[in-house]
Amino acid sequence: MQGLFRNWGGCWWGDATVHRMATGLLAVGVAACGGLRPMGRGPLVPMAVSSQPAQSPAPVATSSARDSMAAAAASAAAAAVSAQTSATAKATDSARRDVSPTEVLAEASKVFGAPLPAPGAYSVANGPSWDIDVRSYETLDRVEFFVRIFSGRAKDDFAASLKRQSRYGSMIRQRLKAGGLPEDMIFLALIESWYNPHAYSSAAAVGMWQFMTRTARGSGMRVDWWIDERRDPVRSTEGAVRYLKGLKDQFGGSLYLAAAAYNGGDGRVSRGLALYADDMKGVEGEDRFFSLSDTKYLRPQTRDYVPKLIAAALIGKEPVRYGMTVDSAPPFAYDSVTVPPLTSMATIATTVGASIADLKDLNPHILRGTTPPGDPFLVRVPVGAGSLAGSLAGLLAGSLAETIAELPAAERTSVKRVASKKGESMASMAKKAGITAKQLAWYNPKVERLKSGNLRAGQGILVPTQGTVLAAFDVPDPSIERFPRRPAPKGKLTKSGKAAGKKSAGGKASGKKPAGSKATVKKSSPKKSAEKKTPAKKSSAKKPAVKKP
Repeated sequence: MQGLFRNWGGCWWGDATVHRMATGLLAVGVAACGGLRPMGRGPLVPMAVSSQPAQSPAPVATSSARDSMAAAAASAAAAAVSAQTSATAKATDSARRDVSPTEVLAEASKVFGAPLPAPGAYSVANGPSWDIDVRSYETLDRVEFFVRIFSGRAKDDFAASLKRQSRYGSMIRQRLKAGGLPEDMIFLALIESWYNPHAYSSAAAVGMWQFMTRTARGSGMRVDWWIDERRDPVRSTEGAVRYLKGLKDQFGGSLYLAAAAYNGGDGRVSRGLALYADDMKGVEGEDRFFSLSDTKYLRPQTRDYVPKLIAAALIGKEPVRYGMTVDSAPPFAYDSVTVPPLTSMATIATTVGASIADLKDLNPHILRGTTPPGDPFLVRVPVGAGSLAGSLAGLLAGSLAETIAELPAAERTSVKRVASKKGESMASMAKKAGITAKQLAWYNPKVERLKSGNLRAGQGILVPTQGTVLAAFDVPDPSIERFPRRPAPKGKLTKSGKAAGKKSAGGKASGKKPAGSKATVKKSSPKKSAEKKTPAKKSSAKKPAVKKP
C-alpha cells in the first residue's frame, strides 16, 4: 500500500505521511462499510454518506503542506469513526438479547445443514451427555431417591462398579452400538449386578446381565453343567443386546418399557398397557412407562427399575460431582486359542505362560476347570499369549507336543475315568485323589448311590486332577431356577403366622422378598391333611412294631 501512495500523482510521499493517510482512508472505508461493531448479534447501522459530488483532486502541494493536509484528513476520519462506533454500539446494545442453546443449535443447523440432536442428547457448557432421555426425568422423586442411595450408603459399591465399568465398558458399548441400542444402556448392567460376572440372585439369575436359565438359552447362550455363558461378559452382553432389542421393537421403540419388561417380564408390561389403554391415551414416548408405573400395576421392583437406571446414568457420568473417586482397571482384552475337549485349564496356563488366576478371570464361563467333553473349545488367554502359542490343538499334536509331555501328569490331563468298586463312596474316592467329596461331585452330577450312601459298583466316575480343581468354580447347579410365588389371598396365614398382605413394623414385607412383595401361603398336601384328622381311640393291645423303609 505504501508503494501505491508513494507514486500516486507522480510525486514522492514521505513514510510518515503515507502512514497517516493510509490509516485515515482505512478508517473512512471501515465507517463507509457499516462501522466497527462488536461480535455477536446486532443490526448493521450504515454511515451516512454525503450526496455532494466528489471534488476534483487538488494540485500537488509542498512537503509541509502535504503533511498538514494528511494530518487533518486522519483527524477528521478518526472523529467520524468514533461517532459511528458510538452510534453502532448503542444500536447493538438495544438490540442484544440472551440466546438459548437451542437457538444456537437451530441456527447452526440452518447454516451447516446438520439435523438437530434429539432432546437430552447434547449438553451445555461441557457437561455430561446421554443418548437416553435422562434430563426429562431427573427431578422425579424416585430418581432423586436412588441418586441419594447410590451416592450415600451405596457409594462404595457404586464406585467399585464404575471401576469394573472401566474394564468392560468399551466392549459393552461396542456391542450395544452394533445392536442398534443406545450406549448408555450400559448402566442397566450396573443396576443388575454392579458389572459382576459372578453375581447370583435369590431367584438364581446369574451373571452381569442377570439371566435366568431358560431366558439365556432363548437368547443364544449355552448353559449346562460344564459351561455357563451367563457368566461370560462377552456372550452375556451379546445375549442381552439381542433380548433388549427385541423388547424395544415389541414396545414401539420405548427403551424404558423395554427395560421394565427386562426386569418384570414382557407379558406383565403388555397386559398393563392393554388394561390401562384408555387412561394412557395421548401419552407418548418414554412417558408411557411412567404413566403405567403410576397405575401401580407393575411390581414395586419393576416400578423402581427405570428410576434406578436414570439415577445410575446421572451419577455414572459425573462421579466426582457426587464425591466419588473412581479407580480404573485394565481393559478386558484377550487372545484366543482352540483346545481339544477335556483339556485342563492348568495345562493351557502352563503352555501359554499365564497363571490359572488370569485364565479364570478371562473365562468365568468355564465352570469345571477344564474344557467340556465333546468338541474342541475356544479359550481366552492373555494378550500376546495366543500369538505365541497359536492353536493349542495343533501344539498338542505338533511342535510343542514334547513340552506338554514333560508336564507333570496332574497338570497334563483334566480328568480320568475310574470304575467304582463295591463299598466305595464319593468321600473315599475323593480322598484317594487328594480332593474333597464336594469337588468330586462337580464332575459327577448324576452319580448313582445306594441307600447306604455308597456308590453303585461298576459305574464310571470322573476324577479330576488337583490342577483342574484349582481352576474350577464352586457354583450352584446352572439348571436351577426359582420364580417368585403369587401373593397369598388375604385372610390366610403365612409361614410366619401373620395374615398375608400385612407389613412389618418397618414398613417392608416380612421375609427376604423384595420390598412390596407379599409372603407366601404355607401349603399342606392332601396326605398331610388327612393325617391331621382326629385319630381313632387306641386299643389296649400292644401291636408289633413295623419297620419303616
